[in-house]
Amino acid sequence: MPTERPYVLLSAAVSLDGYLDDASPKRLILSTPADLDRVREVRAGSDAILVGASTIRRDDPGLTSGEGGRQPVKVTVTGTGDLDPSARFFTVGSAERIVYAATPALAETRRRLDGLASVVDGGTPLSWPGILADLRRRGVVRLMVEGGGTVHTQLLTAGLVDEIQLAVAPFFVGGGAAPRFVGPGEFPFGKDRRMRLSEVRQLDDMAILRYHLREDGT
Repeated sequence: MPTERPYVLLSAAVSLDGYLDDASPKRLILSTPADLDRVREVRAGSDAILVGASTIRRDDPGLTSGEGGRQPVKVTVTGTGDLDPSARFFTVGSAERIVYAATPALAETRRRLDGLASVVDGGTPLSWPGILADLRRRGVVRLMVEGGGTVHTQLLTAGLVDEIQLAVAPFFVGGGAAPRFVGPGEFPFGKDRRMRLSEVRQLDDMAILRYHLREDGT
């Protein structure tokens, strides 16, 4: 793992046909209670949790690791600064919050989130290597990424993911307009370069798949 960035763990729950949600206004719950407990444990073992701004707008996640547990730093990225200060990301829990905003949106984002989060210049356009390097300088050694599909796609196509934990629910969504685990892109792991499947386990009726993407196998 390069020393200039954290270990990046990408975590998601998907339907059997690869969707993160359906197209209805109400959030689709893919995970069982046991899988949600597993996710909280993974969060507690991470230094920070990152989600995209669209995930905050759509799902309004609190991103906590449970009562009494270690509360990782909450991180998000935004190109526009369109974030609601009343969102649970900013109001639930006592964890530190960091927002990386694209340079043109920096001043407005700082005004909007004054006192709620540290707002950092993320570059123009947003620079994932720069964001990850800044998190590492802030002491983040292990970063858990929980979506959405745009963030997954950008990090994977840039070769910046070390591990994927995928929880697969036993049903189909089948909606073309629904958000998928990843979008189109040039991925470093294609048919000629397979990822290493390091763990498969059953949790209730879900399959938990764990892939490692590092060449050294550690």
